[in-house]
Amino acid sequence: MTPADLAELLHGTAARVLAERDLDVSVLPETLTVERPRNPEHGDYATNVAMQVAKKAGVNPRELATWLAEALTAADGIESAEVAGPGFLNIRLAADAQGAIVAKVLTELSAYGNSDALAGRKINLEFVSANPTGPIHLGGTRWAAVGDALGRILSTQGAAVTREYYFNDHGAQIDRFTRSLIAAAKGEPAPEDGYAGDYIVDIAAEVQKRAPGALELPEAERHETFRSIGVDLMFAHIKRTLHEFGVDFDVYFHENSLFESGAVDEAVETLKSSGNLYNADGAWWLKSTDFGDDKDRVVIKSDGNAAYIAGDIAYFQDKRSRGFDLCIYMLGADHHGYIGRLKAAAAAFGDDPDTVEVMIGQMVNLVRDGQAVKMSKRAGTVITLDDLVEAIGVDAARYALVRSSVDQSIDIDLELWASAGNENPVYYVQYAHARLSSIARNAADLGLSAEGANLALLTHDREGDLIRTIGEYPRVVAKAAELREPHRVARYLEELAGAYHRFYDACRILPQGDEEPGDLHTARLALCAAARQVLANGLGLLGVTAPERM
Repeated sequence: MTPADLAELLHGTAARVLAERDLDVSVLPETLTVERPRNPEHGDYATNVAMQVAKKAGVNPRELATWLAEALTAADGIESAEVAGPGFLNIRLAADAQGAIVAKVLTELSAYGNSDALAGRKINLEFVSANPTGPIHLGGTRWAAVGDALGRILSTQGAAVTREYYFNDHGAQIDRFTRSLIAAAKGEPAPEDGYAGDYIVDIAAEVQKRAPGALELPEAERHETFRSIGVDLMFAHIKRTLHEFGVDFDVYFHENSLFESGAVDEAVETLKSSGNLYNADGAWWLKSTDFGDDKDRVVIKSDGNAAYIAGDIAYFQDKRSRGFDLCIYMLGADHHGYIGRLKAAAAAFGDDPDTVEVMIGQMVNLVRDGQAVKMSKRAGTVITLDDLVEAIGVDAARYALVRSSVDQSIDIDLELWASAGNENPVYYVQYAHARLSSIARNAADLGLSAEGANLALLTHDREGDLIRTIGEYPRVVAKAAELREPHRVARYLEELAGAYHRFYDACRILPQGDEEPGDLHTARLALCAAARQVLANGLGLLGVTAPERM
């Protein structure tokens, strides 16, 4: 019986208890909360439902809790239910009900933790979307790890997720990038507003290799040659780097296509026709304050050129035309203004602002020997994804970036995350999986398997703690999807690894010496197999490997 199963049983029991006493059943919330008490001596699970609804039902909380306890105690899978304090209920599961969690994992395997809660939702998840003017920096790297994990998590809940990279190949930053390449090709310093770093020199050389004589071309043609080849080379590097980081996209969308196809002009005309654009000082402004934004936004500047938001508006329309009912944007710490403007743009089109969801990620800093690491060997001015992976590896990098809520800035201690010890969170979790894999190999060498295990024999406190932790996994994944918080999965995995290590220290799993294998050995093997499966499932959601040996 998982926590979700228990919550369902509790709801049905409470509804029956209220109905039998002619009390209002509608006072019950749709979902009841059951939690693991801080003190294990209080039971396996606890709920405050009696205190939640008693007043609405017109009864004393402790009296209602007593009725619930009596009804629950008679239910299958419940060993006991006791009233505590002003109306808390402490519940203990029967051993066979706990064992059913293990059986469920071993039946569902990689599907354990999945649900259909988001079935029918078509979600566009846009993340990274770094400008093709340089390698991916740490902020983009954080979104690569978090975005990919979130996409995996949403998919487990039944959503159809499209991972999308918005390729900013239009605008002033591309012009600065191009002028930087040309300067490097000439052996000149980068323009004052340009880009520097060894990668600029390398790309400029590759452009000349692919287009000999490019520097001798007329200015406009020279600019276009360096632009088109340089952007392609930079973006190829970005895609390759992301792929090596375990992140691939379903769609690479080119911003420039919105201008070439006329989508931007069409979006602007639609807003003019609806009266949601107005002209002032020669520019066209979106009436975004009418839709909750903090100020109106310029869409077409007084010189006739489109502002950044023009592309954003057309891009949102394009996403909706492709059938997405939720568009999630994962943006950097300096993009708070985008929340209001994108929702306002949706409303201006007569659309539901809730189809837009913006996540803002905070800064990432690297630390070595207590000092901030500030310079990249390749990029010159910023630390890149490549730098981080070179320092601590893909698994540690992904786990470190996902482990904290995105609304918090994080410091990554390179020495810690490169270490092989329990203080390193990813090592701690991966070591638990490797240890479980070793047990499985040793059991196979002894001819033992978990098949046919009597799971009711798992009555040791450490066994119960591990089983209940395993049982929490589906709820953790569901909550991570609902709140867009992949870090919940990482923190859960550390809790699960800890529960396993404590179980391992307290309970002998395999027979030793001349000891004959018994039913308890088989049951514990089944428990180990379930723990190993859930660790693998959770690590998979984070895009982190589950090693067999370490």
